Amino acid sequence: MMNPLILVTADVRKVDQYTLHAAIDIYLKALTGVGATPLILPSLAGDIDLDCLLGRVDGVLTTGARSNVHPGHYGDDPSPGHEPYDHDRDATTLDLIRKTIEAAVPLLAICRGFQELNVALGGTLDTEIQELESRADHRAPVSDDNDVRFSLAHEIVFAPDSKLAAILKRERMTVNSLHRQAIRDLAPGLVVEALADDGTIEAVRVAGA
Repeated sequence: MMNPLILVTADVRKVDQYTLHAAIDIYLKALTGVGATPLILPSLAGDIDLDCLLGRVDGVLTTGARSNVHPGHYGDDPSPGHEPYDHDRDATTLDLIRKTIEAAVPLLAICRGFQELNVALGGTLDTEIQELESRADHRAPVSDDNDVRFSLAHEIVFAPDSKLAAILKRERMTVNSLHRQAIRDLAPGLVVEALADDGTIEAVRVAGA
């Protein structure tokens, strides 16, 4: 029996004179650690037949990244607070998310991928949320040590009908936090799964999934 094949989104980086399409190894190792095989999807937009590819994989993981979704995708004007961008990833992943849901392929969206999910389905985002009234600072600690950057940071509270709560058999849990953007308007078709104590949406699911 083959290991589950999981499609993983890629960030576009310039290294020396080359353009690389890469995924952070923490996500790849997490997949191999549970017996799955990651398949990195280059951010080449229309050059890849996503429908055909989705018919061959067992799931999709949209990962975190340093870049943010360009605000033009949800009707906001760009500003330094929205940067940096990855236009190639936007062009690939937003379409990938919609097609993944249409094809009923399991999807896990983390960090930037979580923001992409909301935008792909018609939602909007706030940026620099630590500057908003009554909102906590959700950015990662400043450190070169990933154990510090990814350390547990705050609690989340599961919604009463949360699928995650039913799976984990708990009402609250402590999570890490590495984001400065958050959902402003929840996309149609998404349901809130968990909130931070300051009201920030920390987890969602696709309705009916």
